[in-house]
Amino acid sequence: MSRLREYYNSTLQPELLKTLGCKNIMQVPRLQKIIINMGVGAAAQDSKKLQSAVSELELIAGQKPVITRAKKSIAGFKLRAGMPIGLKVTLRKAKMYEFLDRLVTIALPRVRDFRGISSKSFDGRGNYALGIKEQIIFPEVNYDKIDQVRGMDIVFVTSAETDADAHALLQGFNMPFTK
Repeated sequence: MSRLREYYNSTLQPELLKTLGCKNIMQVPRLQKIIINMGVGAAAQDSKKLQSAVSELELIAGQKPVITRAKKSIAGFKLRAGMPIGLKVTLRKAKMYEFLDRLVTIALPRVRDFRGISSKSFDGRGNYALGIKEQIIFPEVNYDKIDQVRGMDIVFVTSAETDADAHALLQGFNMPFTK
């Protein structure tokens, strides 16, 4: 069992049960999944860029990403329906906690001029979205082997009903929110 999952079960869950005023343990918010999305617009013209993005996201997430394809043709972007335009990975259970641990303890402190992440990115239903500008903050990615700096979106899907409950949950996992 991963370190963060043990911490959640033994310490964070009973603590949230008291502070949020839940009547039973099943009402306590928990992390359901983490979705990592990487847009690769240049992959429509060059398949090598898509393959390098797939390998980088696979290193970061620990599992193989799914290639997302365009639904519509857009002439202004030189895009036809069915062309690859991005990658996504959905992490659950052990891999999710492992990724969260690496993100909070290793990757986020490596961001240049890091002062914390915004607490305004909750969606109103207890989910949190985080944008990262460069994939090189993850230690798995070799800086010398990347061909292009790409950003990614990371979405934390929780079982919380409100943003305040989700904020308390993610803060319990040591997410560095700004004041």
